Amino acid sequence: MERAQARRNLLILAGTLLLLKSTWFSATAVIPQVRQEWHLTPDSASWLAIAVQWGFVTGAVLSAVFVVSDSVPPIRLIFLSSAGAAGANLLLLLTGSALTGGLARFATGFFIAGVYPPALKLISTWYRDGRGAAVGLLIGALTVSSGAPHLINALGGLNWRTVIVATSVLTLAGGVITLILVREGPYPFPAAVLDPRQAGRILRDRGTRLAVIGYLCHMWELYAMWTWFLLFFSAALRRGGGDDPVLAAYVTFAVFAVGGLANYTGGVLGDRFGRERTAIAMMSVSAACAAFIGLFMGAPLWLLIAVGLVWGYSVVGDSPQFSTLVTELADQSYVGTALTLQMAAGFVLTGATIWLVPAAEQAVGWRWAFAVLAVGPIGGIVAMLRLLRLRARRPPQAASSQA
Repeated sequence: MERAQARRNLLILAGTLLLLKSTWFSATAVIPQVRQEWHLTPDSASWLAIAVQWGFVTGAVLSAVFVVSDSVPPIRLIFLSSAGAAGANLLLLLTGSALTGGLARFATGFFIAGVYPPALKLISTWYRDGRGAAVGLLIGALTVSSGAPHLINALGGLNWRTVIVATSVLTLAGGVITLILVREGPYPFPAAVLDPRQAGRILRDRGTRLAVIGYLCHMWELYAMWTWFLLFFSAALRRGGGDDPVLAAYVTFAVFAVGGLANYTGGVLGDRFGRERTAIAMMSVSAACAAFIGLFMGAPLWLLIAVGLVWGYSVVGDSPQFSTLVTELADQSYVGTALTLQMAAGFVLTGATIWLVPAAEQAVGWRWAFAVLAVGPIGGIVAMLRLLRLRARRPPQAASSQA
């Protein structure tokens, strides 16, 4: 009975996360239309895409400092945050410039920070065994939603106002569904006390710190790969004598879609073979893909697509390992804060690597531009090897060793 209830809550929460995260990528899908109507420069248009990310970072940092994810019940926090994200997204309809539109997108990201970490904490209350697979399914739903703009572009976009209204409605619906149908599980985390100092104390624990470092190394690679794969693949098509933006969009969406599968299967593998070992295997493959995919630009198209799909799978298949490790290693009263802090730091790092790849492309071309991302998974492998040794030296029930 309990297992059936856990599965029901997991599937509902995965479905609602697909709805709740849609506002993050709504502006990305309609930027070409908005850019033309608002007469935006390329730099101004990019602000609409970047602002939501910085809003998320700001919201996550404040949430971590004031332990919001551990002080407010997760279901209520997800609902309130979804309502805020939906309202902020609708503000785009009232703006007409990069400045005001960017502020609306910033507010959208700010509220989304109250959705993602609490959802991972919430589903963890239903699972002790199989937690990695459950967390992986939720992250997989978010991964697929990340690729939705590419599918929209491939199929042909709608009027941008329709997209904004629809995604706001879907986000609010996701929050309402969560409030009505999702319940906290039988393994709740201890209640937290409002203590801003906990944000700093979390990283003093060596096990938690190594898990966070692994996540940062994962994020070094992930969002830069997601951001620039379409441009890389389009350049490869042109090099082969073709220029097919629809094919490029479909292949890029497929890279995201296979990543959604990787999150779930990666979580299953982590539960069975160990989270550190699974992360090491995934990062070894993704590091190799990052370093050498540029060499396949002149290869047969099917081979380039195959390598891209392998990279799309491995680049995100390690993600559930780090989030699940944090739920297991962090002070159990502050799991939500630890997840939020981890994500905030990771998204700050993505800003640097998203800038780094095009800079490398200008310097050495696409043949080696992605190689700079291989540094991340290599560092993550080192962190996971150290965590593996640390956990082997102590009983599973023991608290994490202190630095």
